[in-house]
Amino acid sequence: MLKPSADLIIGPDQSRYSLVVAVSKRAREIAANAEDKGEILTEKPVDMAVHELMEHKYVVIEPKKGKSE
Repeated sequence: MLKPSADLIIGPDQSRYSLVVAVSKRAREIAANAEDKGEILTEKPVDMAVHELMEHKYVVIEPKKGKSE
């Protein structure tokens, strides 16, 4: 399987950190859903999450910059 480059997935205003956080959150959701249903995954949850992101099934939302509390 060919692994996509992070530069091809994220836009110019997005950070790699946000990409990693979004993919890891989605991968945990995929793994938890499979465990709840008793399914055995043949593909790694991270790979599935990256493919879903590339297929625009979810988006990475960047936090607002410059706001301090």
